[in-house]
Amino acid sequence: MTMIALGGVIGAGLFVGSRVVIQAAGPAASLSFLITGLLVVLVMRMLGELATALPGSGSFYDYARAAMGDLAGFLTGWMYWYFWVIVVALEAIAGADLIRFWLPGAPQWMLALMLLILLTASNMLTVKAYGEFEFWFASIKVAAICLFLVIGSAFVIGFWPSGTSHFTNLTAHGGFAPHGILPVLTGAVAATGFYFGAEVVTVAAAEADEPARAVARATNSVISRVLLFYVGSILLVVAILPWNSAGIATPYVSALAAMGIPAAAQIMNAIILTAVLSALNSGLYASSRMLFALTRNGDAPSALARVNRRGVPVIATLCGTLGGLAAIILSYLSPDLVFAFLVNSYGTVALFVYLFIALAELKLRRRLDVEAPERLVIRMWLFPWLTYVAIAAMLAILAAMAFIPEQRAPLTMGLASAVLFACAYGLKRWRLRAGAGSVDMPLAERQPHRSC
Repeated sequence: MTMIALGGVIGAGLFVGSRVVIQAAGPAASLSFLITGLLVVLVMRMLGELATALPGSGSFYDYARAAMGDLAGFLTGWMYWYFWVIVVALEAIAGADLIRFWLPGAPQWMLALMLLILLTASNMLTVKAYGEFEFWFASIKVAAICLFLVIGSAFVIGFWPSGTSHFTNLTAHGGFAPHGILPVLTGAVAATGFYFGAEVVTVAAAEADEPARAVARATNSVISRVLLFYVGSILLVVAILPWNSAGIATPYVSALAAMGIPAAAQIMNAIILTAVLSALNSGLYASSRMLFALTRNGDAPSALARVNRRGVPVIATLCGTLGGLAAIILSYLSPDLVFAFLVNSYGTVALFVYLFIALAELKLRRRLDVEAPERLVIRMWLFPWLTYVAIAAMLAILAAMAFIPEQRAPLTMGLASAVLFACAYGLKRWRLRAGAGSVDMPLAERQPHRSC
């Protein structure tokens, strides 16, 4: 569980996407990741509290529904599924491009399809197979970032063969924040999507032998390490390389090359490919389990709840695969319209999900304090004040997006996606009133098989 949580956080966004924030904010990009990282730490603490007190296969879908009603649950579940389906497509495409670094003549679509089929097959086995794949993927990523922290620190301090310190890059090219504070805040908005994925551990907890203990350990691990991995490594990158150099386009590859690491591009390409496969693996798993949970209250067709003899929701898993495949096809057929809509909306949708988690924790924690305080194995710090801070921060990010030119499109597309899902909920309610709804099934009767 710990490696699943860490693997969810350390994605290709750190190794590749961080360049966007660095190029905009300079060395102060480390502050952008610190701001967003602290917010994610608070959300993970809330999830740890709720997941240990109220474990369930739908995790925060169940929490949102219990705290704020059917509409909130419907939106949370379907927006989360939508987010991961887009991630599946993006990671399959990114993985194909990385493989073409070694096989330049291979068609991108064929490599993307192969990766999608391979990871779908692994998810069709058992949740234990998913856990094994994710453990090794995450282990490679964690080992790589830890090694980078050690070697990079030695280089910056002056313990490397060159023998000189390299702190001057933090202030030598226009200062620590060369473009002022606004790009730092803009970078915090952009960095939000890079952190998304740690919450997968609370979805997987329903299939663990000891869910409360597993989630408690995993969330504590994320809290203690996420800031070190992100903020520490970004700070080292901008200390090793001038933030305005051409090498920032590939930050970690260039940093390794600057330290004289042989075959830096080959090594980092392999590590980033591992990160991409990990995200693809997590996306298929998380999307299938959320669809499975949505069937419980009639929020998704009941056929998606069918499991095979190994306890895997096969149809729900295939829906994630087909959704990802459809998005890949759209990236070729309509890259500037439909696919652009999907890419621009999914990050904002992720922020909406975090906001629903915080609102649910605020209400359910008060209920638990009265009805079952013994279930609170993990408690949110300084409740309710830090929960209020997290909610205010997320609302501030959404508001800031309206005033940041490059973030207006993602905000608009994300709101449009939320409206579409709300309309889908209205259609569901209309069908129920017309007598076409399904009967809710108790939670105990729809738990996936525990096998990890």
